[in-house]
Amino acid sequence: MLRSFSRWLPLLALLMMTGCASTPPGARGHFEARAVKVDGETAYYQVFIPAAAARAAGPLPVVLFLHGSGERGGDGVKQTHAGLGPYLRQHAADFPALAVFPQVPGREEWSGRNNRVAVAALDATIAEFGADPARQYLTGMSMGGYGSWNIALDDPQRFAAIVPVCGAVLAPRAVRPTLFVEQVTNEADPYAVIAQRLQRTPIWIFHGALDDVVPPDDDRRLHAAFQTAGARDVRYTEYAEGNHNAWDATYADAAMWAWLLAQRRNYN
Repeated sequence: MLRSFSRWLPLLALLMMTGCASTPPGARGHFEARAVKVDGETAYYQVFIPAAAARAAGPLPVVLFLHGSGERGGDGVKQTHAGLGPYLRQHAADFPALAVFPQVPGREEWSGRNNRVAVAALDATIAEFGADPARQYLTGMSMGGYGSWNIALDDPQRFAAIVPVCGAVLAPRAVRPTLFVEQVTNEADPYAVIAQRLQRTPIWIFHGALDDVVPPDDDRRLHAAFQTAGARDVRYTEYAEGNHNAWDATYADAAMWAWLLAQRRNYN
């Protein structure tokens, strides 16, 4: 029995070494490492490059993803391990857009230089791959949900649509005094100010009703403020049984992706 099995070992080894041989190069999407220099320092990030078929279809849309607190670091990779990254690995054969994954170092937030790094990485990706500037999308989870508002407010005309997931506007300062949406922290009604500035941008907010890390109160108030402002397309989905991890359900939602990728920024 062992002698018979041993006859197949060379073939098995060959198949293991060439396991992708039956899949043409570029047939599946994949991640590649990149670096950008901002303020004289190098920052590392990842780019998801979609399959060859998507690249052949014309200028690609591009998604900027902002990770949560647990993915901070300096390895340039960990930010792909939660949220959008695992979804893209599962859908590497058919996801039709580029995605950019910058990383916040240490115990920092999505603010200041980290936001500039994110935008610089997005710009570098658009330039390298000839992506469609009218189809830039922004999404982030938890800490990255706060960051989505920060970066969108920095340039309200840039993104064709935004998907903040389980983020907020203000955090309890006693818990984490550095986490908040900086541009509106001194406003009497920060929710109304955000709604006024971004009312022309399509936005879909997601949150878990049972979230005990970032309670959904701020997102509820934001949605109400957008409605009061007469925003053209701002949606809010609250998962009745969901806790803080609203990102797995959000990024697995085919309706969300169909809506997001249909949005285009009109610069006229």
